[in-house]
Amino acid sequence: ANSNQTSSGRASARERFLAGAQEVGMAPEILRFPDGTRTAAQAAAVGCELGQIVKSLVFLCDGEAVLALTSGSNRVDTGRLGALLGGMITRADADGVREATGYAIGGTPPFGHARPLRAVLDRALLAYDTVWAAAGTPDTVFELTPDELVRASGAEVADFATD
Repeated sequence: ANSNQTSSGRASARERFLAGAQEVGMAPEILRFPDGTRTAAQAAAVGCELGQIVKSLVFLCDGEAVLALTSGSNRVDTGRLGALLGGMITRADADGVREATGYAIGGTPPFGHARPLRAVLDRALLAYDTVWAAAGTPDTVFELTPDELVRASGAEVADFATD
């Protein structure tokens, strides 16, 4: 409950996502899937490979929220992530994700968060021509290139997936 939220005039997650996209010079086309895109497997229903799905995962590094943009076919190795970021990694809970990003788990976009987050990007995502990420809600996604993703998120490309 931060001070700029009112019960009446609060922007929707979609509106906030589009505003965040505009700030980084993007105007993505949002696709909606009524069955949801909460999991990477569901999101792959857009007709792409599981690896092309960008999972925007929030972790805590010594209590500070960080964003791990991970390929849908990979899992985060928290030991590797901690070594990379220089701290102890724990997973943020639903409230922590919403507080750090302004979005719910399953709908967290890779940029345009409530506050700037240090971000790392799974090198595996660079293998694709395009990738798909959540567009602010658990039933929406958008397509972008890995280069756009790196630029828009400010992420450092790294290896932190499990083998």
